[in-house]
Amino acid sequence: MQSFRTEIENPVVEQDILDLEKKIRQFREGKADEEKFRSLRLARGVYGQRQSGVQMVRIKLPFGKVTSEQLHRIADVSDEYSTGRLHITTRQDIQIHFVSLDRTPELWAQLEKDDVTLREACGNTVRNITASPDAGIDPKEPFDVSPYAEATFKFFLRNPICQEMGRKFKIAFSSSDDDTALSYIHDLGFIPKIQDGKRGFKVMLGGGLGSQPRHADVLSDFIPAEEIIPLTEGVLRVFDRYGERAKRLKARMKFLIKDIGREAFLELVEEQKTSLSGKQPEFEIEKFEAAPPLQNVEAPSVNIEDQKAFETWKNTNVAPQKQEGLFSIGIRVPLGDFYTGGARKLADLIRKYAGNELRLTLRQDILIRHVREEFLPFFYSELKDLGYAEAGYNKTVDITACPGTDTCNLGIASSTGIADVLEDVLKEEFPNFMNGRDITIKISGCMNACGQHNMAEIGFQGMSIKSGKAVAPALQVLLGGGVLGNGEGRFADKVVKVPSKRGPEALRILLKDFEANAEKDEKYVIYYDRQGKTYFYDLLKDLADTSNLTENDFIDWGHEKSYIKAVGVGECAGVVIDLVATLLFESEEKIDNAKSALERGAYSDSIYHAYSSIVNSAKALLTAEDIKTNTHAGIISQFDKSYVETGKIELSTSFKDFVYQMKENEPTKAFAEKYIEDASLFLKRADAYRTREVQNV
Repeated sequence: MQSFRTEIENPVVEQDILDLEKKIRQFREGKADEEKFRSLRLARGVYGQRQSGVQMVRIKLPFGKVTSEQLHRIADVSDEYSTGRLHITTRQDIQIHFVSLDRTPELWAQLEKDDVTLREACGNTVRNITASPDAGIDPKEPFDVSPYAEATFKFFLRNPICQEMGRKFKIAFSSSDDDTALSYIHDLGFIPKIQDGKRGFKVMLGGGLGSQPRHADVLSDFIPAEEIIPLTEGVLRVFDRYGERAKRLKARMKFLIKDIGREAFLELVEEQKTSLSGKQPEFEIEKFEAAPPLQNVEAPSVNIEDQKAFETWKNTNVAPQKQEGLFSIGIRVPLGDFYTGGARKLADLIRKYAGNELRLTLRQDILIRHVREEFLPFFYSELKDLGYAEAGYNKTVDITACPGTDTCNLGIASSTGIADVLEDVLKEEFPNFMNGRDITIKISGCMNACGQHNMAEIGFQGMSIKSGKAVAPALQVLLGGGVLGNGEGRFADKVVKVPSKRGPEALRILLKDFEANAEKDEKYVIYYDRQGKTYFYDLLKDLADTSNLTENDFIDWGHEKSYIKAVGVGECAGVVIDLVATLLFESEEKIDNAKSALERGAYSDSIYHAYSSIVNSAKALLTAEDIKTNTHAGIISQFDKSYVETGKIELSTSFKDFVYQMKENEPTKAFAEKYIEDASLFLKRADAYRTREVQNV
C-alpha cells in the first residue's frame, strides 16, 4: 500500500482521509484490531460485501441532491476504482462495488473535490438524511424543507455525540402531509407545518422497519423550525447514553423507547438541555428559494415518432412544479442501477437545459428538476436514447428492491432477480397498472427490510424453504401496508411463504383478484381490510405446497446453479470491542480529540469527547472483569458498584456524579478544560489499575 497526498483544502476532511489511510496501513501490518478497524471503516462508508477481498463504498448524498459536477465526479470515481455501475439506495445514496480497500482513501479524496463525502454513510452513526425528492418544487408543500435537511446533515456530520452509538440513526424530512419521505418509519421524522404564520414541523419519534417494525410516536404536533437541531441533539445524546450496545438486534432506538416508554424517554431528553451545544446552524433558505440557474438556450427541435408513447411518458413521468412554467421529470431506474456513460450524458443535459440539479429518490429513481415546458419533447428524445424514458415513474411497475444475494452478506434469496421478473409480468400482463399509484411493490432479500418490503401494499421477503432434505429459495408474501399521510402508515401482514419461482404467479393471482373484486376507486389497503388476511391466505395457499417442487424450484432467479443458503456476517452496524488495551488506547485518542475541539472553540464537542473517554475507560476495566456493558448508563452504574463502592478505584464522589458533571454545566471553555483534565486523570488511574492487575496475574 503506497501513501498519497491529498489536495483537499478543508483540513478536517483531509485529516479524516489521512486517518483512514493510516488505519488501513496499521490493519495490513497486523497492528490494528480487526473488529475495531471494521467499525472505523464502516463510519467512513466502506462496507464489506458478499465477495471476499473487495468493498462496497457508499457515497453519502444528503437528501439525494446531486449537481452535474458531482455526478461527473462520481462517474469518474466509479470508472477508476469500481465497475462503472452506480446503485441508488432507498436512502438516496449511491453505492459502488468491488472496490479495493487500499484505494478507498484515494477514492474519497477524489470525491471531496466536488464536496461529496463518505463520512458516516454506514456504521453506528446518523445515516444519510433523506427528504422528499420533490422538496422545493412540490405544489403541496408549506415550505421547502431542503435547507433544514441540509443544516441537520452539516450539524451532525463528525459531531462527537453520534460517532459510536449502539446502532444507526435515521432522519427524514417530508415535503408535505403526503409524507413521501416516510416519517413514521424513522428514528426522527419531520413533516412541515405553518402555525400562526410561523414555520415548524410535526415530529415523529422512534419508528423503524427491520424484522420488528415499529410505527413512530408523535413527539410533537408542532415545534418551531429553529428548535429541530437542539431537539435532535438531545435525542441523540439520550440514545447514545441509554441505547443497547451488546445485543445488536435490540439496539435501535425504537427498542429503547419501547422498553422505557415515550414519556420517560422525553424526560431524559429534557435533562440534556443544559449541556447542549447551544449552536444554532444557519438555515440557508434564500439559497434554496433562489431561481434555478437556467441557461439562455433555445429548445432543440426534435421529431417524436411515437406520439402515443410520448404522451404516456408525460402522463406518468412528468409533473408540474410549484414554480410556474417549470416541470420535473422522473426517470425510472429499474433496481436502482445505472451506469457511468449514461450518468455523464445526463449530467451534461441537466447543466445545459435544466437547473443543474437532480434528486435521487427513495424508490431508487432519479428526479430531474426545473425543466421548461417547451423542452419536454427534447428531454424525452434524449432520455429515450439513453434508455431513461421508461414510463411508470413512481407507479406500481416501479418496483423497489435491495441488492439481496448479488452483493450483500445478509441476503438469503435474490431480490433483484425476482424484481426483474415481476416487472415483466406487470408490463406484459397488467399494463393498466403502469399508471397505478395505489399499489407499491417492494422486495428485500432478508428480514432487515432494506427494500422496505414490510411497509408496501404488496411486499416480498427473501427466505428459504425446506423440501425433505433439500432447501429452496422462497418468498414471504406480505400484504396490506402503505403510507396514509401526515405521519401515519401501515405495516404489511405476513400472509404466506411460497417458493421463489412461484412469486410471479402469486402476483398474478393478487392483481387479478383485485381487478375482479375491488370496488370502483377502492384503494388496495381498503380492499385488503375488507377481505381480511385469511381471504388472501386461502387465495395463495396452494402456491405454498412444497410436495410438488421441480428441479427448477431449487434454482433462484438470476442464477443457473442450485440454491445454497449462505448468510455471512452483516455490517449494518459496528461491533463490540473486548480488547482492554484497545479500549484504553481509544480513550487516549478521545482526549486528544477533546483537546483539538477545545482549541477550535467547539466547547460542547470537546466536553462530549471527554465524556466518551471517561465512559470508554470505565468500559475497559469492566470488560477485563467480563462484566456486561450493554449501555453507557449501564457502564456508569456498574462501574460504581464494581470499582468505586468496593474501593478498587478511589474518587471523591460517585462515578455517576463524576461523569454527569457534563449534564449540570453549560458548555463553557472553563468547564471543558476542567472536564478534559478529569478525563485525563481518570484514564491514568484506570490504566495504572489495569497494569497492576496484569502484573499480579
